[in-house]
Amino acid sequence: MSEPKILKPVLLLISAAFLFVFIALPLYTIISEALKDGLSGYFSAISDDYAISAVKLSLLCAGFCVVINTVFGVMIAYAAAKFEFRGKTVLLTLLDMPFAVSPVIAGLMFVLLFGNSGFLGKFFSALNFDVIFALPGILLASAFVTFPFVAKETLLLMQEQGNSEEEAAFSLGAGGLRTFFSVTLPNIKWGLFYGVVLTNARAMGEFGAVAVVSGKIIGLTTTMPLYIEILYSDYLYVAAFSVASLLLLLSVVTLALKFLVQKASKRS
Repeated sequence: MSEPKILKPVLLLISAAFLFVFIALPLYTIISEALKDGLSGYFSAISDDYAISAVKLSLLCAGFCVVINTVFGVMIAYAAAKFEFRGKTVLLTLLDMPFAVSPVIAGLMFVLLFGNSGFLGKFFSALNFDVIFALPGILLASAFVTFPFVAKETLLLMQEQGNSEEEAAFSLGAGGLRTFFSVTLPNIKWGLFYGVVLTNARAMGEFGAVAVVSGKIIGLTTTMPLYIEILYSDYLYVAAFSVASLLLLLSVVTLALKFLVQKASKRS
C-alpha cells in the first residue's frame, strides 16, 4: 500500500511550522530584543561587571562538570560494561536518577545535606567552609544534573563492542592502563566526545538546581541563566536579552561541536 502523495508535503509543512514557532521565532525575539537599544546598549549590557561574572561562573561550572563527569563517568561505564558484580543493576538504575528527579528537588537535597542544619553541613560549618549559597554548592548541583551523559554514552559503546579486543591485548602482554588507552579509549572516543558536549550544554543552561543552592547573590553566585532571570524580573529587558544572546551563542557553539562529532564518527 503506497502512501498518499499529499502526505509528504503536509508533514514537511507541519514540521516547518513547528520549527518556526518553537525555535526560529524565539531565537529572533532574543536577538531583536537584545539589539533594541542598538549596538552600544548591547555591548554595555554584556560588558557589565555582573554579566562578566555570570559568564565566568557558567564557564567554570561547565568546565568542572565536564572534567569530573568525564573521569567518573568513564570509570563507572567501564566497571558496568566489563565486569559482573553484585549491585550492578542498582548502579545502572542510579545513572538515570538525575533524569527522573526534578532539578529543584535535587537542589533541595543538597540544601538538606549541606545546609547549616544538615548532617554534612554541620561538619563543614565547623571548618568555616560554606557549601550552600557558595561556589561548592553550585558545582555540586551542576555536576549532579549532568552526571549521566558521559557515563551512558560510553557505556552503550562498551557494551556493544564487548571484551574481545581487550582480552586479545591482555593475551599479548599489555597491562591494564595500556589496554585502556590503546584499545578501549579509541573505541569509545566519539561517544565520549558526544557525552562531553551534552554535559557542557546542560551545565551552562541549568537553572532549577543551581537556583536553589546558589542564593542568587549577584556577582558571586549567579550563573548566566540566574542573572538573566534577575534582570528580567527587574524589568531590565534589553540587558536580560543581551545576556541571553550570549548564552544562545554558547549553545550554538555546542551544537556545532555536536554536529562535527557526529559527522566525524560516521566517517570513522
